[in-house]
Order: sequence, then structure tokens, then C-alpha cells
Amino acid sequence: MKPRARRAAPRWVIKLGTGILTNARGHIDVPQIGQLAAQIFELRRRGHQVLVVSSGAVGCGMSLLRLKKRPTTMAELQACAALGQPRLMSLYDEAFSRHGARVAQVLVTYLDMDSRELYANIQRTVETLLRHDNVIPIFNENDVVSYEELVGARFGDNDRLSAHIAVLARASRLIILSNIRGLALNSDGTGKLVTDVHGVTPKIEKLAGGTRSQTSVGGMVSKLKAARLVNAAGIPMQIADGRRRDVLLDICDGQEIGTVFHA
Repeated sequence: MKPRARRAAPRWVIKLGTGILTNARGHIDVPQIGQLAAQIFELRRRGHQVLVVSSGAVGCGMSLLRLKKRPTTMAELQACAALGQPRLMSLYDEAFSRHGARVAQVLVTYLDMDSRELYANIQRTVETLLRHDNVIPIFNENDVVSYEELVGARFGDNDRLSAHIAVLARASRLIILSNIRGLALNSDGTGKLVTDVHGVTPKIEKLAGGTRSQTSVGGMVSKLKAARLVNAAGIPMQIADGRRRDVLLDICDGQEIGTVFHA
């Protein structure tokens, strides 16, 4: 008789939006990165496997250049990303190293995800990284050589990128932390919160609004597209307020938070 297979650990993909990584002035929020890193490390300690999809490279570059508004030209956006990505990863490395963990940077483009060979290579890399308990893989789109995420044409502030990574990694859950509490009855985010969604219907799509942030390009529209993608693969998705204290740990404890899009 073959030995019984050990139950797989929960594997979460956690997307961190620009809005929760920057402050009101659009500058990178270092204490916020620190507290998010502490929560993610605690999830690892509890036995979860965690992959992070992080926005914020452009916002971090804007902070370093002391820009108050998001640039409008592609060259300026990519310059901000080139400047901000190393700084962003440095901040993550500093935050996780306090807990004895290290970070692994994984930069991808839409073409990487569209290539069967490259897709398989990324999958193998992910599985290898997750075998190390003290390593946190952090994904972002390679904005310096790709422009889709910057203009929102493909991934939409990494919302849909996080969905692709969740499918690629065969995740058990996708959690999108944003500066909104979830899907609300009004497109501007006000009104009663919709806690459970069973299928992204035309009625649900009408509730979606855009984004007013100067540092991000995503919005509820891109999140609904991400939900549709992961739900089709049998993966639930959850949107929650990334500024809520211990939000990830509360989700882990089974508290009802934000909006859950059921597979």
C-alpha cells in the first residue's frame, strides 16, 4: 500500500496595491511595509506558503524623485519604475530580514506568461523557492521593458498579474489588499459592503468603479477581471482593506472581512 500523501499547506498569493504601500503624499510608507511583512512572516510560521505580488515600483520612484503626480509619458513612468524597483525590494528585504527571512525578486512580462516554455520555467522556480521556509517570492511586472501594467492594458496595477500568478502557482486563495474595504453597492466605494459574490455577473460589473489614485492604475474593474480569471481555475479571491490592523491574520483566523469571490 502506498503511504498516504501529506495534506498540502495552504498556498496564498497576496497582492499589495500601490494605495496601501504609499502614504497620502504618494511617498512610500516604510512602516506599512514593515507591518505587512510581519503579518506575512506570521502566516509562514503558521504553515502557509505565501507568494507576494507587489505594486509600488513607480510610486517608490516618484517618492525618490519627489514627484507629487504620476508622470504621463511612458519614458518617465519607466524611469520611475527603474529607480523605484530596487528601492522597493531593499525595503522588503530589510523588513523581512528582521524576522530571519529573505526575499526573492521575480520580474515578469505579459509575454513571459504567454510563452509555454517560460511559463513552465516560472512554475519550477516558484516551487523551488517555496521549498525554503525562510524565502518570500515577490512578483512584479518588469515595467522597464514592458508597458502593459503601466497603462493598465494587460494586468491593471498588477490585479490581473496576481490572478495569473495564483493560477500558475496553483494557489488555494488570492488575496488582494487595497485601499478599499471590498466591493460596495455604490461604484464610488460607499454603501453596503457585498461580502460574498458567486459569479461576476453583469449586475456585479455595474458596481465597479475606477481609481482616483495618482500612483496607481487599477480599480474595481481590474479586480473583477482578476476574480473571473481565478474563479474559473477553481481559486477563491478576496478583497480587503490593507490598512486594517492584522488583516491577513484575521483572514487566516476565519473572520469575515471584505469581499470573497467564490470559485
